[in-house]
Amino acid sequence: MLDLSKFQATGRETCFHDRHIGAQIVAGLDGRNWRLKDYEARGGYQALRRILQGGEGVEPMTPDQVIAEVKASGLRGRGGAGFPTGLKWSFMPRQFPGQKYLVCNSDEGEPGTCKDRDILAYNPHIVIEGMIIAAYAMGISVGYNYIHGEIFEIYERFEEALEEARAAGYLGNAILGSAHSFQLHAFHGFGAYICGEETALLESLEGKKGQPRFKPPFPASFGLYGKPTTINNTETFAAVPWIIRNGGQAYLECGKPNNGGTKIFSMVGDVERPGNYEIPLGTPFSTLLELAGGVKGGRGLKAVIPGGSSAPVLPASIMMNTTMDYDSIAKAGSMLGSGAVIVMDDTRCMVKSLLRLSYFYQHESCGQCTPCREGTGWLWRMVDRIERGHGRMEDIDLLNSVADNIQGRTICALGDAAAMPVRAMIKHFREEFVHHIEHKTCTVPAYV
Repeated sequence: MLDLSKFQATGRETCFHDRHIGAQIVAGLDGRNWRLKDYEARGGYQALRRILQGGEGVEPMTPDQVIAEVKASGLRGRGGAGFPTGLKWSFMPRQFPGQKYLVCNSDEGEPGTCKDRDILAYNPHIVIEGMIIAAYAMGISVGYNYIHGEIFEIYERFEEALEEARAAGYLGNAILGSAHSFQLHAFHGFGAYICGEETALLESLEGKKGQPRFKPPFPASFGLYGKPTTINNTETFAAVPWIIRNGGQAYLECGKPNNGGTKIFSMVGDVERPGNYEIPLGTPFSTLLELAGGVKGGRGLKAVIPGGSSAPVLPASIMMNTTMDYDSIAKAGSMLGSGAVIVMDDTRCMVKSLLRLSYFYQHESCGQCTPCREGTGWLWRMVDRIERGHGRMEDIDLLNSVADNIQGRTICALGDAAAMPVRAMIKHFREEFVHHIEHKTCTVPAYV
């Protein structure tokens, strides 16, 4: 039997005892220890002091040394794409003579995902410190945190944390008496899922309609207000202070090769204890499921969407033999994505589940690209027709055809996000679609 308390403590103390995300699950934090004094008591802003002031017998770190440490850590972007963070930072032209920008993407709108709002609620200063360090490494003096508009109370808390950091000299001009200056501002969105896409986020920040841009040019050369810009996810910035304090190699060893560190997974759906769980990358899914109390009601596991609603679904037989890291989940046929693990038990109708997902994506399409604007509606209407008992056998192949003509044919990845769940559901659960069409009823009548 797995010793859960030992596992949780190991995951917390070895890597991110200061983050209090994993600790939140173990100790049941009530949200009162997010203030600056609490963060400093946990060693907060020591990484920033180490970089800017050095220490006893230790010289301050240069920007190149900071980037090298982040590269050594194997930290990959925690927002979905999993791009190496240190490599992304190295793309920023540090000698660019004009203004450059740093942006934190806290526009968390992927169904099932709720990790970033917890980081900002329980430990906002770790994101602030991570952004200050990133700005120093890339020679940036202005930054923004774009926070999802439907969690306005989190935006307000982050504003309070910014005021604390400014008053303490961690933000503003000549930080801690150094030559580094950095101004950081909070910005709240308006609940549009599409603004989680980095260039749509930039458009929104500029006061325009949140629609994705053509790429290239990429934000590193033409980003916010047309200036070089680096964008990272909330959880990515939150990992940086620990890396600087403890070393990139120590962070890498928390996970596995090419998958350094820990990751926060949002366990949602049919589990006994839904919530955010921080575990080392490379941990078996079966262990994560056990941490969440197993499948709700002791029922059987049917399927899992491992990386948020846009990731392809995997049947239980595959998922139970998969470890939670970028490479393993990709090999299994899905994506780690945002880290939202949507668990579905054996009472779930996959046709109705797909109907819910398809409705979401047709509703959230910004309408800029014809394949996405029109195709997401077609997908939803066809799945709705099957679910209502009016489907035709040719609809199954037509769904695959429409999805194929959306995927890879849009400016941003929302089209892919709408198409991949359709193709995966049909691939792994085709018999349920056939049954709906032939018998005009669901294979799981107990579904509620």
